[in-house]
Formats: sequence, C-alpha cells, structure tokens
Amino acid sequence: SSPRFERRLPDGLWRPAVAALSPSAGRPPAPGRAMSDAAASAAGDAADAAAAMPPVASDAADALGASADAEAQVHTAANIAKLTSYSWNIFRYIGDYLHLFGIFALLATLSKNKSCQGISRSTQILYFCVFTTRYLDLVDHSQTAYLVFFKLTYILTSIIVLVIFWKLDKTYERQKDTCSLPVIFIPCTTAAILLANEYSVLEMLWSFSQFLEGFAMVPQYIFCYRDKFSTDMGVTMYVLSLGGYRVFYAANWIYKKVQMPMYSDIQSWTGGIIEILFFTDYLFSRITGASLLRAVVLTVDEKINEIQEKVEMKVLGSSRITRAGGPAGESELRHRRGARGGEEEPQPIDV
Repeated sequence: SSPRFERRLPDGLWRPAVAALSPSAGRPPAPGRAMSDAAASAAGDAADAAAAMPPVASDAADALGASADAEAQVHTAANIAKLTSYSWNIFRYIGDYLHLFGIFALLATLSKNKSCQGISRSTQILYFCVFTTRYLDLVDHSQTAYLVFFKLTYILTSIIVLVIFWKLDKTYERQKDTCSLPVIFIPCTTAAILLANEYSVLEMLWSFSQFLEGFAMVPQYIFCYRDKFSTDMGVTMYVLSLGGYRVFYAANWIYKKVQMPMYSDIQSWTGGIIEILFFTDYLFSRITGASLLRAVVLTVDEKINEIQEKVEMKVLGSSRITRAGGPAGESELRHRRGARGGEEEPQPIDV
C-alpha cells in the first residue's frame, strides 16, 4: 500500500506491519528432500527451456505474475481493513473525548482566572507543534468528518491558547516554567529522521509529532512539581484529562495488538510510554503527596538550565534570564531552587 493510503488510517495505524502481513513479504520455504544430481540437471534444463520460451508463453507468465501481485494487494488491503475496524474501539473514543474535554477545561480555566497562572506555556508550544506537523494530511487527502473535526479543533484551540498567553503575558509564571525546549526538540527531530518508515516530508513530520507528543506534557509536570501547593481545580482537570487520554490510547494500542499480533507502531508507543510514566507519578503525588520523579526531574532540569545559560552567555553575551531584566530576572534560578523545596528564597530587605 502507498504511504498516502496508509495515512488515511487513524493514528498512523499500519505502516511497518503492512509489509509484514503482505504475502509478498515472503514465506518460509516448504520442507523437501535434498536435490539429487539428476534432479539438479533436470532443473537446469528446465531453466534453459524457460529462457528459450516463445513470446506467447512469456506473456502468459507475465499475466500470471500480475495476477499474483493483484492477489497480494487484495490480501494486504483486507488486513488493513481489518486493523482499521479494530482501531475504532471504545478505548480510542474515550481517549479522544478526554483529550477534547481537557482542551476545553484549559480554555475555561484561562477565561475564568483571567490569568495564565498554573499553566505551562512550553507545553502549549509543544502541542501546537505536534498538531501542525501531524495534521498536514488534512490537505493531502479527504478524511471522515470525525477526524477533520478533531484535527481542526486541536489546531485552532492551540493557536487560541498561545494568543491568550500573549495577551496575558504579565500573569505568566516564568520562574516555574523552566523546561528547556531545545532539549526536547533536538532528540525528537533526530529520532524522526532515523526512525521514520519513509523519507518523505509528511512521513518524517508525522514521526516527529509522535515522538514530540510523548514529551509535550513534561513542561507542565515540571511546572506542577514547582507549584505543588496549587489547588486550582481547572489546572488539575486539564492535567488529568490529558494524562487520561494517553492512558486510554495505550489501551487502544494493546487492544489492537491483541487482535492483530503483527500490528506495530513504535513511534506512538515510545511517546505514549514516556507520557504515561510522568502521568502515573503525577497521580501518585496528588494522592499521597510524595513523588518518585520530582527530585530527579527538577535536579536534571536545573542542571540543563545552568548549562544553557552558560552557553548563551558565551555565545550571545547574555542569557534568557538576564534578558528578562531586573532583579527578578537575575534571581530566577535561585527562585527555581526554592520552588523545588516548596518555598522561595527570602528577598533582601532594604534599610
């Protein structure tokens, strides 16, 4: 099947598995006895006769070959249709609507609070990149109304959220949104180039979006680690909905794997596992007050930011923190360290 046809399938269904299920992918040789010298000689004579075959017989052989190829294509199309039917399952529907609910919970929270407090702008930038790189297939071929609705909704709402952040920039809590985006973009881009199933623009962008989505919520989780005393229900509902969406999509993948053992989608699985690990730790921390990842993640985040600031100082002569201006910008890293412990460093008192 062509890559264009494969992208018609929901959430990048088939890709490498198509070749594995296709009869043309090859079968193991049938068992048989060792060929004797006489049989080998006879086989050679048959090959010579085939080489001398008249044009009419050759045309007949070509026709048989074409017929076998057509049969293989029908077999592959049948397997794709079967997998597609398994893709539209209850886990996928619940995941889709949890994702949609989470987006509207985010918009409602921003509107109600008239503030960006509690929300990571870095996560919103990552999701915008995920949607715009994954859903370019909207201009590539026609799709069901269900898919078109969700894809357009995701793209438009991600733009709206970024506009709100721009309008409410004074309420944005930069000192808590510390995740470095280049550290996410560079590995995801490299993985997309190395692991794409086909070296075409749409295919590599699709692979990039799958890897990137696995890290899209990481800045939000880091934000929540630094803002552990927050009690905003809107933010909690947003994070729970987005995490729950990935859990149900994982159940969707497991269901398809059980029904079709040859099904494979490494890009989606990799991103899903990463996000589910962070979501599980977030749930654990909300329920028990303890986190398995918080200390490690914040320590790594601070080290990355320190290295990034040193590089920026050498290359640009200033860092993004000092460019923020004022005492607040200069002491931002100290605020981050204070946030890790749940409290900020006390400010000096003028006398």
